[in-house]
Parts: sequence; C-alpha cells; structure tokens
Amino acid sequence: MEKKLSLSKSGMIREMRDYLLIALGMILYGIGWTVFLLPNQITVGGLPGVASIVYWATGVPVQYTYFSINFILLILSIKILGWKFSVKTIFAVFTLTFFLLFIQQLTEGTTFLQNEVFMSCILGATLCGSGIGIAFSVNGSSGGTDIVAAIINKYHDVSLGRIIMMLNMTIVTCSYFVLKDWGQVVYGYVTLYVISFVIDKILNSARSSVQFFIISKEYERIGREINALHRGVTIIDATGLYTGNQQKVIFVLAKGSQSNTIFRIINEIDPSAFVSQSSVIGVFGEGFDQMKVRRKKN
Repeated sequence: MEKKLSLSKSGMIREMRDYLLIALGMILYGIGWTVFLLPNQITVGGLPGVASIVYWATGVPVQYTYFSINFILLILSIKILGWKFSVKTIFAVFTLTFFLLFIQQLTEGTTFLQNEVFMSCILGATLCGSGIGIAFSVNGSSGGTDIVAAIINKYHDVSLGRIIMMLNMTIVTCSYFVLKDWGQVVYGYVTLYVISFVIDKILNSARSSVQFFIISKEYERIGREINALHRGVTIIDATGLYTGNQQKVIFVLAKGSQSNTIFRIINEIDPSAFVSQSSVIGVFGEGFDQMKVRRKKN
C-alpha cells in the first residue's frame, strides 16, 4: 500500500513538473514572438506566423487568431495523439494565449533592439525554439504546426525541428504578400532555421543516452543502487586475458541526465572501480525511445 502511494506521489510530482516546464516554455515563446519578432515584422512561421500575417494585414490581435485556429487543430490532436498529449497542449495553448495578452500590454509602446533587426531575429528565434523544445521534451506542444509535426513524428522517425521547418517555409514565404519586402522574408527563413536548430538541440540533450561498463568487486551493491534509479542492470561474466581472473562486469544503459548520479553511486561505494562511459546514438526499448520504421508495402 505504501509503495503504491509512493509511486502515485512521484507520478503527481512528475506531472506538476511537466506543467511547470510547459508554462515556462510558453512564456519564453511569448517573449520571443511578441517582444522581438512581431514588432520588427519578422514572421515566426507556423500558426503564430499566420496570426502575425493577419495582424499586419488587419490589425486583429495575434492571440485571437492563434486561439481560434488552434481550437480546430486540438480536436484532431485528441483523436490522433490522445488525451495525454492533448491535455498538455490545451494547457499550453491557454497559457500562451494569456501571456501573449499580458506581455503585449506590459511592453506596449516599447520596441526592443530598434534598428537591430538581425539581433532581434536571433534572440526571438532562440527564445521561441527554447520554448517549443522545452514543451516537446515533456510531451507538450504550443499547438499549431507543432501538432502536425507531433502526428508525423508519431509514425515516422523524422526530426521534429525538420518537420516544423518544412511546414513553415510556405507560411513565411506568404508573408511577402503583406509585407512586400523580401528582406523580411529572408529574416523569416533565418528565424525558422534557428528555431529548428534550438529545438533539436534541446530534445537531443533531453533524450541522449549513455552506456556504462563497470568493473568492481562491489558490483552487487552498485547494481542495486543503479536499479533504484529505474534503470536496468546486466551482470556479465568476464575473464581477464592477462591474469586469467574471473570477474563481473556491470552493463548499464541510462539517460544522459543520470550520468552524474551513477558516477556518484560508484564513487561512494567503490572509488577504485574501473568505469567506461560512452555516448550511444540510439537506445530503443522499454524506458527509452520507440523504434519508428516504415513497413514495406506488399
């Protein structure tokens, strides 16, 4: 009973952490979009890009267009991606809509980095990419083309950043018909590239995996402590070629973020242990990523 309560409590803490990270991501996105990109007429792409174009053409506040179109996309999200993803996306959409209004009121009449369009482009894109990346890392989304990208990524092993960039190229190009300035369109392309680059960096760092080979006389104690991190441990029988001695080797696959914890466990139990750590390109299976491969058509 106590174990179930403990698991339930840890699950609630993880969920709260996820929602806090999504809120942080949406705040960063809102600042990047409305403080640096929108005032300098730089198209951010995606649904915010559509909202920006509508705003420049008609004066309709971006949050209204953003929320209205998202309502339709969220219905698709619920049907295809399920409630777990969609609930977080709904939370993100409401959070971003609220903060868009708040940030615009707070910065009304103020233009940051005036006459520094390129710097505004880089800073705004970095903030937007960071916001989306943080949201995606906890299975959230800011809606819009993020939903479309998540649907494609669910069935195909294609980079999220690359999908978003391809989907948004058309929208950025279309901004020319309102802005009548190819220079601004080019800044939009730069913004897309930086956003996709930052998204991939954040997601890859969050999902990076490492493998350990650990040789120690205290392999049982070390193995149990690593098991407590919810990571599998495999004990391999080995023989030293030079000495001929039998020994045990611990083999562990873990998330990159757990490396320091594992090193601390080893150092506390057996500081003289022999440890080999290396990064791995991909780890697929329970507790890691799922394999996404195309099935051959008959």
